[in-house]
Amino acid sequence: MLYYLFEFLEDNYQIPGAGLFQFITFRAALAVLTSLLIATVYGKKIILFLQKKQIGETVRDLGLDGQKQKAGTPTMGGLIIILATLIPVLLFAKLDNIYVILLIVTTIWMGIIGFVDDYIKIFKKDKEGLKGRFKILGQVVLGLIVGATLYFHPEVTMKERSQSVITTAYTLEKVAGAEVKSVRTTVPFFKNNELDYTSFIGWMGDGAKEYAWLIFIPVVIIIVTAVSNGANLTDGIDGLAAGSSAIIVLTLGIFTWISGNIIFSNYLDIMFIPRAGELVVFVAAFVGALVGFLWYNAFPAQVFMGDTGSLTIGGVIAVIAIIIRKELLIPVLCGIFFAESISVMLQVGYFKYTKKKFGEGKRVFLMAPLHHHYQKKGYHESKIVTRFWIVGILLAVITVVTLKVR
Repeated sequence: MLYYLFEFLEDNYQIPGAGLFQFITFRAALAVLTSLLIATVYGKKIILFLQKKQIGETVRDLGLDGQKQKAGTPTMGGLIIILATLIPVLLFAKLDNIYVILLIVTTIWMGIIGFVDDYIKIFKKDKEGLKGRFKILGQVVLGLIVGATLYFHPEVTMKERSQSVITTAYTLEKVAGAEVKSVRTTVPFFKNNELDYTSFIGWMGDGAKEYAWLIFIPVVIIIVTAVSNGANLTDGIDGLAAGSSAIIVLTLGIFTWISGNIIFSNYLDIMFIPRAGELVVFVAAFVGALVGFLWYNAFPAQVFMGDTGSLTIGGVIAVIAIIIRKELLIPVLCGIFFAESISVMLQVGYFKYTKKKFGEGKRVFLMAPLHHHYQKKGYHESKIVTRFWIVGILLAVITVVTLKVR
């Protein structure tokens, strides 16, 4: 909103300093400061409101140390993250940017699914919350919307690399790359680090490009569903999901800034995505919201994010990665989410297999997800969280290094 006000003042009245507001970095700085302020100052008021309405966590007895003390801690704290993200975005971002619109839709969509899940758990006293099939359906529909928009919307393009050509007069001439519709993405660690989804249907002949959506959209659906559920599983002990997500989003912010800057993307030889630079404002607000929320969610937690927060975080991370064509980096960057998800799948799969074969189910871990395994081994949850953060930082560094290691 303020962007358009300052643009109007600059264009019509030449007010000194008004043009500065159009710079992405300046608006990103304002966004992160505003989101931090909202999350820390007004976050406390939201926590007190949740306490007053007795919107507290119902804790199942899993035999973990310190678990019973968490009963009654306010949940649905994801509302803090959502509000602290959306308000600065609405104030400082260009709201006609297709990527910003997609992320606003993702935030609200996943926030509603998570809110309904938390509402059922708390007010309907149903510990299972929203049925799994409805959660998955919501994630699939969001993936369908995101995938279809990114594939069909005319403003979703990428710029081809500039090339030097020899003219008929035998002189070198620089030909600027054109903006084109494409479903190429980044593949880490390879020399020619780009993958075109149309290559999977190349056997269909020259007209295959028209059907690339048959590959691209299902991939988007799988990524959105997997990452949002991974974030949801990671939200099990104080500060783990919020801190790990802040590291991931900050890293994606670096990629976003580079991908949206024609000079740096050209220098680092990565895809330049026109209009993606505006996402830096959203990412900055999201990082500020996560850090501000972590102020109250760090051990001992004064509030839990609930599914309202964890599903939203996962959905937003997935969509940002897909927009900037870095979705194949997710297994590395989101390694914590990945490990938590794999631990649950291994635990459930091995238990069912051994029960069917031997009549008695056996377990790979003492408890899944993975962070509970370490709790069972006697590690204090603050130590587990800190070590997971360290691993997350290392994974983030490895992810950034993929810009040049090929």
